[in-house]
Amino acid sequence: MFYISLFSEYLQNYIKTRLTYRSDFWIEVLSDLAFNFMNLFFILVVYMHTDTLDGWVRAEVIFIYGYFMVPYSVFLCFFNLWGFGDRYIVKGEMDRVLTRPAHNLFQVMLENMNPPALFGAIAGFAVMVYAWSDLGLALSWYDPIMFLLLVVGSVMIYFGIYVSLTSLSLFSDSPTGILPLIWNIQNYGRYPVSIYNGIIRVVLTWVLPFAFVGFYPAAFFLRRESFMMMAMLTPIVGVVLMLLSIWIWNIGVRRYRGAGS
Repeated sequence: MFYISLFSEYLQNYIKTRLTYRSDFWIEVLSDLAFNFMNLFFILVVYMHTDTLDGWVRAEVIFIYGYFMVPYSVFLCFFNLWGFGDRYIVKGEMDRVLTRPAHNLFQVMLENMNPPALFGAIAGFAVMVYAWSDLGLALSWYDPIMFLLLVVGSVMIYFGIYVSLTSLSLFSDSPTGILPLIWNIQNYGRYPVSIYNGIIRVVLTWVLPFAFVGFYPAAFFLRRESFMMMAMLTPIVGVVLMLLSIWIWNIGVRRYRGAGS
């Protein structure tokens, strides 16, 4: 209940702050949506020159991208650590966080919440519905349950990867420049993994498993039998990565030496 009340208080404070500058809030929402739909436009341009992409038709790739938007937007809303190094390491705000009774990682998450990102999840779901209807697929009774389960698993994978990499700043007491590189790699997960060569497929599946945040779960709903087993592994991979990242984070916090003078 303590952590639930903290979440509620932080959310209320965020809403009060953003409502003071409503135009800025909606500009941020529209810019995020425009960025996502520009990526969708790129897919449409590709299919102007080809009918299929390694056997994947346009509506299927659009569906994969729509699913990719949903967990990614939820992750950006609740687990946004993009500026952690500059804010908490360089400027020393981690010292402030460590003096408070709540778990430090939870505090950092709350301080960096970005609720406007959830509009991206709504847009992604709408893209999925459009592509689903275009493909004429039947909706099974278990699909909504699996959707929630797979989205949660995908969000946990995002959490696990980015918290683990962010934790490196705690060991070095300085910001790291690896997150922009990983952000670029994650975009490979919004396309069918079968279009890449063997090395990239292995990396996207078992090293930096971004194939589980877009392609594999989406393939489940597209009834691609050859990828069903991988899709079912999404929640398991998510739990493993999340627990591993929290363990790495806690070790980093114990080794953190402070901002100095």
